[in-house]
Amino acid sequence: MIKVNVTIIGGGPSGLLLSQILMNAGIETVIIEKHTKQHVLSRIRAGVLEQGTVSLLDKAGVGKRVYEEGFRHEGTLISSENKSFRISFRDTVRKNVTIFGQTEVTRDLYDAQENIDAKIIHGVSDVQIIDPLKNNPEVVFYDKNGLKKKIISDFVVGCDGFHGVSRQSIPANKKKEFERIYPFGWLGILSETPPVSEELIYANTRDGFALCSMRNESLSRYYIQCSLKTKAEDYSDNYFWQELRARLPEQFKGSLVTGPSIEKSIAPLRSFVIEPLKYGQLFLVGDAAHIVPPTGAKGLNLAFSDVFYLSNAFKLFYAGKGEVELENYSGKALSRIWKAVRFSWWMTTLMHEFPSADPFDRKIKLSEIDYLENSKYAQKVFSENYVGLPF
Repeated sequence: MIKVNVTIIGGGPSGLLLSQILMNAGIETVIIEKHTKQHVLSRIRAGVLEQGTVSLLDKAGVGKRVYEEGFRHEGTLISSENKSFRISFRDTVRKNVTIFGQTEVTRDLYDAQENIDAKIIHGVSDVQIIDPLKNNPEVVFYDKNGLKKKIISDFVVGCDGFHGVSRQSIPANKKKEFERIYPFGWLGILSETPPVSEELIYANTRDGFALCSMRNESLSRYYIQCSLKTKAEDYSDNYFWQELRARLPEQFKGSLVTGPSIEKSIAPLRSFVIEPLKYGQLFLVGDAAHIVPPTGAKGLNLAFSDVFYLSNAFKLFYAGKGEVELENYSGKALSRIWKAVRFSWWMTTLMHEFPSADPFDRKIKLSEIDYLENSKYAQKVFSENYVGLPF
């Protein structure tokens, strides 16, 4: 049996960051994770970090490489109808975002956790949260050797993703779930090629959406809108490059460098939120609580804002300041979550072509993109949301 202050279910970036912040404050944690460390580090995810996220990582002691190796972007490009325009974050809101892969963030968090001898148990199965309503709830599981284990703690935090056990541990009559499933996906590839642009390009065409992103100066990440009725292996690299080039404005077509994909996948798009984020001594963080389509680059950033609110509440509790902030966690986090969900929904609606769209819908979309191009106020609202609302 293990006794700690906080049990964290899920060893992804949000669970690792929460543990890092709490342990730095002298609050004892244990993380349980069903996958191996190698599997967690193999996940290819987005890498657009808000300024608040970078600051949070830095305060946790894991910001060095982000500052040294990350690419600061002070704007982004929007294209439609074979033309593009740039929105300057620096000019509109005096902020920026940083391009630094989520895999690298996770790697740095693992290194930091190992440096302070954090307890992370990999390869667990059959995890159960026993009565989250009682004080000192128990978490039972089987370790990688098939032995049954038990953790007793003051609190349990579910950082175990959309399909994890934490959200399922809340009775149906004690939660509300809100969901919007989009009728398309993103076909994405990773290629060892230089990026087509120094900044991200969000492209809208009659044939669908495209996104040009990057990991570094020689590693590019590209996406195109695709049908959910297909699989990644249905698409050849040649088809992908042809479609991507066709969806780019003329000025970028000639500078697109193609090459073999080293990773290819299809991601479905959905918006999802559960309310509340607290049930007894159980708290939900990140994908266990909410999912946003990747169009607005909010997924990891939103998970880290949850960590910010919850870690502050725990620090106040263990400093003898009571449970007020713990009780307020759900409301505070959800206020920011819903704003990010709105922005991600808006960007997804604006930049993608829906199967049910008619000529009227297309005209409205083009009018809105034209308004965004020519209104400094619209660009300021866009920038404020894209770089991240304050915590």
